[in-house]
Amino acid sequence: MNILLVQESDWINRNPHQQHHLMERLALRGHKIVVIDYDIDWKNNPKKKIFDKRTVFNNVHKIQPGAKIRVIRPFSLKIPVLEYVSVWFSHRKEIKRQINEFKPDVIIGLGIINTYIASKLAKKNNIPFVYYWIDVLHTLISTKQFQFFGRYLEKKAIGNSSQVIAINEKLRDYVLSLGAKKDKTVVVGTGIDLDRYDPEIDGSNIRETYGIKKDVNVLFFMGWLYHFSGLKEVATELARSDDNSTKLLIVGDGDAFDDLKKIKEDYDAHDQIILTGKQPFDKIPEFIASSDVCLLPVYPDEKVMQDIVPIKIYEYLAMGKPVITTHLPGIQKEFGANSRVVYVDGSVDSLVKSRELIDDDIIPELGKKGRTKIEGYDWAKITDDFETTLYHACMG
Repeated sequence: MNILLVQESDWINRNPHQQHHLMERLALRGHKIVVIDYDIDWKNNPKKKIFDKRTVFNNVHKIQPGAKIRVIRPFSLKIPVLEYVSVWFSHRKEIKRQINEFKPDVIIGLGIINTYIASKLAKKNNIPFVYYWIDVLHTLISTKQFQFFGRYLEKKAIGNSSQVIAINEKLRDYVLSLGAKKDKTVVVGTGIDLDRYDPEIDGSNIRETYGIKKDVNVLFFMGWLYHFSGLKEVATELARSDDNSTKLLIVGDGDAFDDLKKIKEDYDAHDQIILTGKQPFDKIPEFIASSDVCLLPVYPDEKVMQDIVPIKIYEYLAMGKPVITTHLPGIQKEFGANSRVVYVDGSVDSLVKSRELIDDDIIPELGKKGRTKIEGYDWAKITDDFETTLYHACMG
């Protein structure tokens, strides 16, 4: 198949997500993949320009050596608010161009504006369109006034879809509430590379690099640092305490990085809080292996987190690490109220709960249960299911 995928995030520089894993594995199976993406982090670039020309990246891969994906970034205006207008026109032009030149057998959408446009053009040209839901994207629009319009475009794109794919049951319920048809909406879950994320991986080199002694307990988080991630609250509570036996290891960058750095400096918590910044993808299993407990202390009422299950949860569990998270409906529906994932009411509570798990000496038991649960999420099977769904969409 020729597969055209459109998204409004940075395919090149952002950490690998669902779509990277799937598209690279499909590319290795002989499918041709073209991705249209967007430089979503342009505001954080000190060298940003007002205008960027169309750019083409050939033979891109982030995970699977040998996978060759073509990534196209249409021209764009780097001006607040006008950026949306720019996407509307430049991505429409590029999608039409790819329909004529690449001749996709199926188009997959993961965004809002360009996905709506792609869904309309796909319908007009009798091309199957698959709307792939890994997030409730309109809640991530920074300009709050535009969130209603984003939701409107999502509903319209759903109406134009041949097939809708959600990554978990809670997200499927949500897209059904937006008007998706039951018989055209399926769940294809998150996958995990069980060889890459192996509980036997040794994290001692990471501990040595960051000066973490063997008898110190490490609480771990990785990913984009949103303000609602709850990490600032956990870091502050830890910094205020006299607990020298616990360290908070945070891998990643993002909106809250500077605030976390300030907390570390204000409380002179250099021994308790470790901020590594963004790290190479290949090093992530070692970082997880260096930890004792993994955290997702997100604000429990944060809208964008209600229906999703972040891929990091699966990676934590695959590494045999217990996970402490706030009560989030998507995660609770996916894993249930069992001992594989431990739930707390608020962000700061995760610090107290982690100490309880350590004191009760039940971390190995929790880790083993988590690994057992996650063994049914192998990427090979997930890719099979996703590929089959695409074929069904193509056959009508």
